[in-house]
Amino acid sequence: MDSDDLQGLLTAIAIGLLIGVVRERQHHDGGPVAAGIRTHAMVATAAAVAAGLGPAVLVAVVIAVGVLAVAAYLRTRTDDPGLTGEMALLVTATLAALARTNAAVAAALGVICAALLFAKHPLRRFARDVVSAREVQDALLLATSALVILPLLPDSAIDPWGVLVPSKLWRLVVLVMAVGMLGHVALRAVGARWGLPVAGFFSGFASSTAAVAGFGQRTRDASELTAGAASAALLANLASLLLMIGIIATAAPALLRACAWPLASAAGVLALMAAIGLRRQGQAPTLPDEPEARAFKLSHALLLALVIALVLVVSAWLRSVFGDLGALATAVLVAVVELHAAAASIAQLSAAGGMTMAHAQWGVAALLASSAIAKTALAFASGNRRYGALVGAGLIGMAVVCVVVTGSVAE
Repeated sequence: MDSDDLQGLLTAIAIGLLIGVVRERQHHDGGPVAAGIRTHAMVATAAAVAAGLGPAVLVAVVIAVGVLAVAAYLRTRTDDPGLTGEMALLVTATLAALARTNAAVAAALGVICAALLFAKHPLRRFARDVVSAREVQDALLLATSALVILPLLPDSAIDPWGVLVPSKLWRLVVLVMAVGMLGHVALRAVGARWGLPVAGFFSGFASSTAAVAGFGQRTRDASELTAGAASAALLANLASLLLMIGIIATAAPALLRACAWPLASAAGVLALMAAIGLRRQGQAPTLPDEPEARAFKLSHALLLALVIALVLVVSAWLRSVFGDLGALATAVLVAVVELHAAAASIAQLSAAGGMTMAHAQWGVAALLASSAIAKTALAFASGNRRYGALVGAGLIGMAVVCVVVTGSVAE
């Protein structure tokens, strides 16, 4: 027996012992044990030896283990109706056989299976009590969008101007949904008790416009929260800016490299202004409401895809008639309502060669300026004057710095 065969046998036995210990510990209260540490170790040894004797012997051993697992289930089903113990026995046999040819993979899978068995109660609590039905639905929608729909979409343009590529459009939608899910999970992990900054930042991934209006309304009810609410609104716009950067990076990496310094400067201004507001606020006397259990809205993602598609088509048509300035004008107007759709349209046009890099750089700066003006007006309309001034100072400062840095970079 060479060293590889010995390593495979020892790995197989170790897998059986590990899984067997976990199964034994789960029944330390005296309950029935279909297969404990000795059974799993013996099954692993038998499967490993059978794998070395040939496929026919291995099949016979696996069938025998399956028959024993069925017999054990019939004997203990009244006290333990689950199938975990029986399936663990089959997993031990198959992993032990795998260990003869790939010990590293078998050992890794064995550890994962043992961890799953050991985490029975936390996993059950997570599935039944922590995660809501709506969150499971959102996770399934995200998985379907990324793993089922996206691979089926064509990678070629379907419009006369060559700007509507279904796979690229849907990839942006999946990005928005994924970021929303990530923010929701993080917010659920830390809890709303950490206050306005955390809630504000993660709400910005869903809608920074809604965050500005929502935190503004809070200042009308509690003026002592003005500085903290303004910082939360600025952090929401920082999150929205980060999402915009992700969209540009997905659609046009070259444009992101060209706009790296302006966008980084804009993000720095938002973070600095938010930090100043938080220092003034100190400890907020009240906490924000718990966030809704919905990670993202499918209707919002689909609407985003529709808006992006419309902006792309209209911008391409205007460019064919009026040149780059027509496409930029359309995107700037759309940015008043939907910044990410406008950014995606400019990025797509730049990547497709429908807009020069210089025009695209100035277009990104114009989008931020347009969005800043609209949200500043919203801040004054939704909150008190101090809230509007603080939010406006951060947003206008962001836009001005972005324009100045863009001018120095584009020269």
